Amino acid sequence: MRLTSAARRGLSLGMTSAPEKTVAQLIADSIVAAGITHAFAVPGESYLPLLDALVDVADRLRLVTCRHEAAAANMAEAAAKLSGLPGVAMVTRGPGAAHAAIALHTAQQDSTPMLLLVGQVGDDMIGREAFQEVDYHRVFGSIAKQVVTLRDPSRIAEQMAAAFATAISGRPGPVVVVLPDDKLALKTRGETICPVSPTAPAPSPEALSAISALLDRAERPVLLLGGPLWRAEDCAIAEHVASRLGLPVVTSWRRKDRFDNAHPHYAGELGLGANPALIAAVRAADLLLVVGARLTENATQGYTLFDQAHAGRVLVHICADPQALGRTWQPRLAVQADAGLALRALATLAPRERQAWVAELSALHRAWTQPTAVAAGVNPAEVIRTLSETLPADTIYCNGAGNFAAWLHRFHLHRRPLTQLAPTSGAMGYGVPAGIAAALLHPERQVVVVAGDGDFLMASQELATVMHERAAPLFVVMDNGQYGTIRMHQAKDFPGRPSGTRLTNPDFAALARSFGLHAETVRETADFAPALARSIGKPALIHVIVDPDEISPGRRLLPGQ
Repeated sequence: MRLTSAARRGLSLGMTSAPEKTVAQLIADSIVAAGITHAFAVPGESYLPLLDALVDVADRLRLVTCRHEAAAANMAEAAAKLSGLPGVAMVTRGPGAAHAAIALHTAQQDSTPMLLLVGQVGDDMIGREAFQEVDYHRVFGSIAKQVVTLRDPSRIAEQMAAAFATAISGRPGPVVVVLPDDKLALKTRGETICPVSPTAPAPSPEALSAISALLDRAERPVLLLGGPLWRAEDCAIAEHVASRLGLPVVTSWRRKDRFDNAHPHYAGELGLGANPALIAAVRAADLLLVVGARLTENATQGYTLFDQAHAGRVLVHICADPQALGRTWQPRLAVQADAGLALRALATLAPRERQAWVAELSALHRAWTQPTAVAAGVNPAEVIRTLSETLPADTIYCNGAGNFAAWLHRFHLHRRPLTQLAPTSGAMGYGVPAGIAAALLHPERQVVVVAGDGDFLMASQELATVMHERAAPLFVVMDNGQYGTIRMHQAKDFPGRPSGTRLTNPDFAALARSFGLHAETVRETADFAPALARSIGKPALIHVIVDPDEISPGRRLLPGQ
């Protein structure tokens, strides 16, 4: 006799000793089993049974209620960067899911593990363009590692564990888990399954021997560090490797916290607005040893850092993602390996000394990070220096996108691992939710969000979340009344023809006070330090008025631009 699949499932369920639960309860238990401590959500009627199931795990999983789905998903992405575990966000179907898409893109480009749980219409409505129906497999298929729909109650534990494993394995990234609303309340039997992270690859002895031989011959080598999910011990090993092998160190775009920026071997960051002298020095290197980074557009200066012939001579690329190896250039040596394990292997090589070369590149960095002057208004470089000199070394700095970030990235020296939350995707509106997530995960540490006026207003509603969740980040809003990055490019490409970049802003300090935060306004550089002293350790906002012509460090808009 042949049994139907439903009958087979019934026999299987009848034979198990696992307690009966709803699908929603199994999902909640699966999140807890994965070690997740915080989930971020805007509640929706499409996943009401899951919201109810979270009540039973509230002692192990904190549900953070947000005011916009983009912010909830950005918080999950930031939490993943800090914890090393997949971030979890929950949003309702249709509009809610669409709002969260920007964070999926950030998680993809930043290689951040993340689960986005999205509501869906019931299976009996699929394909009819029902209320808020979206085909998530088509919509998110290009920016998620996987889109999985939970349809079979007997496979919920299996699929949830697989979703977590997919998010964290290989090149980490986002997974979308679709929740049909006619399945969540169904009963099933099954134990939760803890997801397993696969063993990371290490460099082979042959690859290590080849790298050692190249280091023997190199006179001007550079070590470029980047990639996702570094641990504190990885950063410590990187410092040991740089010192032992006589290597100047460069970090890739928005990965500055991979290496102590005040270390004598640190030479700076490759990315937007990088030191031109550093770019020239990297191009002159006779060995570029890349560990962890994927060699994306910004880190390679628009893919102009070298051509194929040069890459074939000098580039050694070590990356856990096999698709990143040889994607743009064919390197001299391509090694699929975990960054941390690669650094541990490199630490076993014989010592080398290149004091003059290291000192030359380190001097470039020290000169580049000296504060620049401004002709009028508050000097953002001095604001950043004051933050750096006043706050503890383990302060977490967060930002979204805009010219304001150039001041932070250039003049702040990251001294500790896990102190930078910045989207390599260049997403505006990221810094505010990232800072809230950081403050919730690490209430013992100071968190600073540096934001531009345009960037801040894309997520300012989350000040309500700050107070509701009793978080204590500090927001420093650089207000120049414009979309500064676009204005800068207009001045270069279309001088004298600004279009669409001027902004009318609220009184940001008054806005913050209306939510219950401590807030101050700074109009003179000298006034920032005392305002900071009054704002430390509490939910606070400092509104910094910046001259709109001070468009970027060392550059002022001229009349007619």
